[in-house]
Amino acid sequence: MSGKMRILTSLVVIAIVVAALGVWIIRGPGPLDFAGGTKVALADYRAGKPTGVPAKLEKASVVERGEYLAKAADCMVCHTKPGEKEYSGGLGFKLPFGTLYSTNITPDKDTGIGNYSDQDFLNAVQRGTRHDGARLYPAMPYTSYTYMTDEDVLAVKAYLFSLPAVRAKAPDNTLSFPFNQRWAMIFWSAVFNPDTRFTPDTSKSPEWNRGAYLAEALAHCGECHTPRNLGFALDNRKKFGGAITAGWRAFNISSDKATGLGNWRDEDLISYLSLGHAPGHGSASGPMGEAVDHSFSKFAPEDIRAVVAYLRSVPPVASPDLPATTAPAAPASHKDGVTADARGKMVFASACASCHGWSGESPVSPMATLTGTWAVNDPAATNVAQIVLSGTKRHTPDGALSMPAFGDAYSDDEIAAVANYVTARFGTKGSKLTAKDVAELREQTAE
Repeated sequence: MSGKMRILTSLVVIAIVVAALGVWIIRGPGPLDFAGGTKVALADYRAGKPTGVPAKLEKASVVERGEYLAKAADCMVCHTKPGEKEYSGGLGFKLPFGTLYSTNITPDKDTGIGNYSDQDFLNAVQRGTRHDGARLYPAMPYTSYTYMTDEDVLAVKAYLFSLPAVRAKAPDNTLSFPFNQRWAMIFWSAVFNPDTRFTPDTSKSPEWNRGAYLAEALAHCGECHTPRNLGFALDNRKKFGGAITAGWRAFNISSDKATGLGNWRDEDLISYLSLGHAPGHGSASGPMGEAVDHSFSKFAPEDIRAVVAYLRSVPPVASPDLPATTAPAAPASHKDGVTADARGKMVFASACASCHGWSGESPVSPMATLTGTWAVNDPAATNVAQIVLSGTKRHTPDGALSMPAFGDAYSDDEIAAVANYVTARFGTKGSKLTAKDVAELREQTAE
């Protein structure tokens, strides 16, 4: 080999190594790498079956098993536009570079997935590839669903194909260049989708492994609660440390004792996941409220406990922008305590005080209590503003209190004012939202 050829070869090798190192740095660890134990193929795991359905459904039909798994995977929420038929798609997700619409996943042959073979469905769910070969955008969380077993994915397909076919074509996406180039997802998936199935950890308990499968593969908790890296994939170096998703803040669910779940009792976590409310910690709203209503509340009790066991093991990640402790109840009289914004107080008095109370302890329902919630203790006030704008319609438990939307009743300036008042009175530090901030939050929410 000539000297020039050796130099050229060396440069190519160095470029490949640098590129590979760059990819590794951006991609980071996988979602279960923190556990460190010995992984084995599912077929070689001898301590039970962490995948599939709870024991009581093991002998159920494939459609019944698929229904449980589809609910655990929260498919319906993203693939249903409010007021339309379930799973018929058309829900818009507003992104900084356009709007992305969910697809019809009913068995309609023209506008849904009625022509999908088993392999087509596996390719879509685990690999992000459509029936026609086009790439799916990762708003469809196939980088989490990739850990689902073939058996479970095909059970979901059997359930979806048992539903009535609905003819409903989703609107065209409005993504701007270069984000409208689907072919680019080939390279994104090559870097960020491991395309591998769940492998149990023999150093952990069967309950932990079940919780890991539920939280990572099916419920895809990290898709909302883990920050994104430079490539817009999950940054598992800050696993479950909290993130902004669809205009709402998904709070820290790592084991951090100050700003995560480390100081929550098991009973509190079980109640929050099952019912969407935990005394002293507040109620689920926004996307998390939907996840509870349509997914977690349908889990078998032992599956909820498994998720809790898994969450306990996730390394602590601090949220430095949140206080170490939440604020106590405010004074019972509106004349006492902090009044950071007189306009905000007026809005609160007319629209909020009758349900939430001046102390933050609701006279109507524990689900409306503000004291102790992260939303009012978040100096950014993201979720406070969002729930004023959008309200929340809860279905779990029966008779759950919902909050009406005030987005059309109040201006952006008034909503900013009441959010600033609420965080100052009931939280540790008042927010400083502006009308512009609220207008931007309106734009970020799903259609």
